[in-house]
Amino acid sequence: MSVQTSDQPILEVRDLVKHFPVRKGVFSRLVGHVKAVDGISFSIPRGRTLSLVGESGSGKTTAGRVILRLLDPTSGRIIFDGQDITELRGRALRNLRRRMQIIFQDPYGSLNPRMTVYSVLSEAMAVHGLASRTERRRRVDELLDLVGLSPDAADRYPNEFSGGQRQRIGIARTLAVEPDLIVADEPVSALDVSIQAQILNLMEDLQERLGLTYLFIGHNLSVVRHISDYVAVMYLGRIVEHGPVDAVFESPYHPYTRALLSAVPNPKTDGRRERIILRGDTPSPITPPPGCPFHPRCPDAEPACSERSQQLVEVGPEHWAACHVHAPVGETAVSQV
Repeated sequence: MSVQTSDQPILEVRDLVKHFPVRKGVFSRLVGHVKAVDGISFSIPRGRTLSLVGESGSGKTTAGRVILRLLDPTSGRIIFDGQDITELRGRALRNLRRRMQIIFQDPYGSLNPRMTVYSVLSEAMAVHGLASRTERRRRVDELLDLVGLSPDAADRYPNEFSGGQRQRIGIARTLAVEPDLIVADEPVSALDVSIQAQILNLMEDLQERLGLTYLFIGHNLSVVRHISDYVAVMYLGRIVEHGPVDAVFESPYHPYTRALLSAVPNPKTDGRRERIILRGDTPSPITPPPGCPFHPRCPDAEPACSERSQQLVEVGPEHWAACHVHAPVGETAVSQV
């Protein structure tokens, strides 16, 4: 069950699961499953930004790709603009993808080095029949201007641009088909810090001008706080806390969220913040721990943490956490995590 907001959601994810089979031996015998995404639920209001955060291997990128139907879900539902798209195939799925696009993490590997910028930007228009051949040039010039590049960039190749300029081209390619939802998969992590700010400001400006909705995937919490309206914290394929970004950052309830935030430099305290060092390594997603998946590393773990499943409990307005140690007692659980 997803948490509702006062705004109409453009995307609803309900109990989404993605498991990858693990096979061994000559006969490819099934020996288990990698539980990359293990039952997550959330919604994003139209025109807003929700960020998925967590360590590498938490399942956030897999979740984004399943939502875009680049990967088929194992179970659960994906509802986009009121339509259940979980089982879409063929032409219907291709038509839908015009409205759901992705910005890739690597601005170097995501652009074909043998194609000019014009070809990169006009290719999707041709596939979806959005513009005639004569109209595409005008549309390409408009897109380049929209992302802060000059029209003469259209006749050049990706290797002639810097990393920040390439990411602008990648954003322009995403906008070429006029999408409503954009999954931004760590779009600034490969860029210099000064360039990161420019790209983030560009994304915010485009959101305001075009009414875009973002699912932002990242691990840099300073970036996440800057761009997000809502944030969901993932650990081992599950959401352990989510809510409005200021509520989660200022009053974190789950010990994992607290540990992540303790690593963020705080200029107000001259960097003097108690750092929470987690013991051990992240458990294998093939054999996750029983009960709360975080309990083997949790500094506040109790015996019950390994014995019972944790549920998302409301700890504040639209703010939910899956921790029986820190969450208020007696609230109604809305989603098993």
